[in-house]
Amino acid sequence: MGTYDVRIITASYRREPKDGPESAQRPVIQLFGRTREGKSIAVEYSGFKPYFFAVNPPASLRAALAKDAGVERLEDHMLEVDGKLLTENVAIQIWIARNFPQAKLLPTDPWQELKAISMLAWCAAGIHPFLTRINAPARVCDVPGTEESVKKLATEALAETFQIADAMLAGREFFFDHFTAVDAHFFWCFRRATQFELPLAGFKNCMAHFERMKGRASFQKVLAYEKDVLAGFAKAA
Repeated sequence: MGTYDVRIITASYRREPKDGPESAQRPVIQLFGRTREGKSIAVEYSGFKPYFFAVNPPASLRAALAKDAGVERLEDHMLEVDGKLLTENVAIQIWIARNFPQAKLLPTDPWQELKAISMLAWCAAGIHPFLTRINAPARVCDVPGTEESVKKLATEALAETFQIADAMLAGREFFFDHFTAVDAHFFWCFRRATQFELPLAGFKNCMAHFERMKGRASFQKVLAYEKDVLAGFAKAA
C-alpha cells in the first residue's frame, strides 16, 4: 500500500453487505481527491466506526444512548477550537471571514453580521437537511414504499424556504449590501435543488441570484475545477 498526499474533494459512504439486516451492515468510507501531481484518486476504507459529538449531553440522553444496542460505547472528550480541529460549515465560514477581513465575507455592522450568521445557520439547518431527504430518503425512513412521501414532504418544505429567500432577494443583487458567505452558501443549496430537477421556476429572484452567482469569476473557477475533477473520476472508474 502506497502513501499519497491527497487533497480531499468530497466523500461518501455505502453499507456492506447490501442485503441482510441493517444491524449486520458496516460502512465503507469513500474519499475522492487529487494528488499533488494532479491525478484523481479514490480511496475506500472499511472498518470505520461512525461517531458523533454531543455537547454537554443531559443525563437522560446519556442513559438512552447507554441502552441503545446500536451504540458501541460512550467516550468523554473536551472539545477545543484554538489550534484544534474545527467542524461545521457555519463555524468554518466565520473563521474564514474573521481571518480574511479584506474579503468582506460577512457584513461589518454588528447587527448585520449576526443576521448573516443566522442565515448561514438557516442554510445549514433549515435547507440542507431537506435536500438530503430528497437525495437519500431511506436515511429518514427506511420503511418500504415511503421514499416518494419523504421526497414530497421535503420538496414542499424547500418550496417554503425558497419562497422566503425569494422575498428577501426582491430588488437586491445580494442578500446584504455586498457579496457575502451567505450568497455562496445559498447558491450551493439552490444549485443542489436544480440538480434534483425540483420545480423552481416560480422563484424568480432566487433564479436570478443563482445565475448572477454563476457569472462571478470565482464561481466559474470553482465550477470548472469541479467539472475537471469529476471528469478525472470518470476516467479512473
